[in-house]
Amino acid sequence: MADPTSVDSRPSSRWGRRWRGARLVALAILPLIASACGGATSTPTTGPKHTPAVKTTFQGCMVTDTGGIDDRSFNASSWQGMLDAAKADPQIKVKYLQSTTSSDYVPNINAFVGQHCGIIVTVGFLMAQATQTAAKANPNQKFAIVDYTYSPAMSNVLGLFYATNQDAFLGGYLAAAMSKSHVVGTFGGIDIPPVTIYMNGFVAGVRYYDQHNHAHVKVLGWNPAKNTGLFTGSFTDQASGRLDTQNLMNQGADVIFPVAGSVGLGAAAAVKAAGGSNYMEWVDTDGCVSAPQYCSIFLTSVTKGIATSVEAAVLAAAHGTFQGGNYSGTLANNGVALAPFHDFSSKIPASVQSELQTIKQGIIAGTISVNPNSYPVNG
Repeated sequence: MADPTSVDSRPSSRWGRRWRGARLVALAILPLIASACGGATSTPTTGPKHTPAVKTTFQGCMVTDTGGIDDRSFNASSWQGMLDAAKADPQIKVKYLQSTTSSDYVPNINAFVGQHCGIIVTVGFLMAQATQTAAKANPNQKFAIVDYTYSPAMSNVLGLFYATNQDAFLGGYLAAAMSKSHVVGTFGGIDIPPVTIYMNGFVAGVRYYDQHNHAHVKVLGWNPAKNTGLFTGSFTDQASGRLDTQNLMNQGADVIFPVAGSVGLGAAAAVKAAGGSNYMEWVDTDGCVSAPQYCSIFLTSVTKGIATSVEAAVLAAAHGTFQGGNYSGTLANNGVALAPFHDFSSKIPASVQSELQTIKQGIIAGTISVNPNSYPVNG
């Protein structure tokens, strides 16, 4: 088990400046989380600037999943949220324990329980059981968990869920619109719901594109009707990511959508090496910020607001407004979103960009289904 790493309220990592625009969202999420008990909530109208500062030092603690603190994905985003909370209130100090394997989950969580942390944030679906066990054994300890919600909700645990099938739908539509080969591909890290929800949305977006543009774009790597697809079995094995991507491109896919944490870096290396009209879409974070060396191949990134929701959970715990329950990030409350197009801003046709905005509003209104099985298979 690793030693905890502490930082002060002046984050100096290269992640520190990337969330300035997102902090306006964080201002809105805090009261949402404070009222999250019992289920998903609606868009809030006030923010943490209205809550009093902590009078004494408050300790926020985080347990990573196995991908590592700098996975350019959900661990890194969660840690950024911790840093943002410390920046927002200088009395908040944050630290983390890194899980190398799943066997580290329980001892890492218990170590922080023993340190009487003000809140313990656990990162990832795979930590659901360990978090639940610790929360039941320590009812006065506050927890938040990324990528999981409990039913029934727990009074001392805030589950943070993100409807990434919504923005992945937009990513799938964009991939289909930009594909020259009329074949796109996806693969996952581990076959778990936070991964397959992305893949379902991606396939749905491609099929919607086919239906509305009389096209026939084929998706490799995921069959939503059978719930079967291509997985590396890891969030860290970049060599497998590169191999799977190469195999997908060999089958004609010219846009790749890896949902695999840092494994996606291997995919990006393969796409960049292939050159030509081969592109990729990143997940969780804005890839042009988290992996800028590959920005030239990223059409966009299908992101979720992990940092802002984690920040808000820590601030709520520190300021005495924390309540357990479940939070759902959606397109409507900016909890999920497509990242800016960066290098592709002038390359993606204006008509496609306009269609994406229209589709987004349709998803929010509920007039466009994000269920891939709602659409015929044309590819």
